[in-house]
Amino acid sequence: MIKALFVDFYGTVVHEDGAVIKVITQMIKETGDGSDTSDIDSFWWNDFQTMFFNSFGDVFETQRELERKSLDHTIERFCSSADAIKLSDMMFEHWMKPPIFEESKEFFSKSPIPVYIVSNIDTSDIMCAIKYHGLNPAGVFTSEDARAYKPRRELFELALSETGLKPDEVIHIGDSISSDVKGASALGIKTLWLNRFGKDVPDGVTDIKDLIEAFNSLD
Repeated sequence: MIKALFVDFYGTVVHEDGAVIKVITQMIKETGDGSDTSDIDSFWWNDFQTMFFNSFGDVFETQRELERKSLDHTIERFCSSADAIKLSDMMFEHWMKPPIFEESKEFFSKSPIPVYIVSNIDTSDIMCAIKYHGLNPAGVFTSEDARAYKPRRELFELALSETGLKPDEVIHIGDSISSDVKGASALGIKTLWLNRFGKDVPDGVTDIKDLIEAFNSLD
């Protein structure tokens, strides 16, 4: 019996940071020697991901710390005169006040079972975003709480432990195949891939087009 829903936040409940990333990469291009924003974006993403995947346990660093470092590295790599603090503030402003998807508030208000947020983000930022949009989750579990990022086990294990739920009593919903679907599935948690943009569905993955559709899986 499904007793609760775990739900990712950025890219699932609210919009990802793609729009602000485009602005930042353009600013780095205009103030440096990068010829193409895609090159800047690729370097920045790869640098961030390398640190991200190695950040857990005793060497855990928050998203804010990782974002600042990766921006510093990217500005240096492309000889940009952009202000790293100003660019970082743009990212943090998005995380605290992200645009919300149309059906998200209805999803939280109408869910027949408790909804817990399980997110790769710093606690203070997501709490600001939740308050900003007036959402009412039953609980919030972050990478900062677990000192590890999805798809590692620690964050999912923390959420299960704190809620007293078993893997087969939960459905996890998220927009990332790697972080959400594979991460939760590794612990035996049923998953729903939020496929808002009609991408091809990998074998063995169950997708939904919006959050409200998840309620059909509770029957």
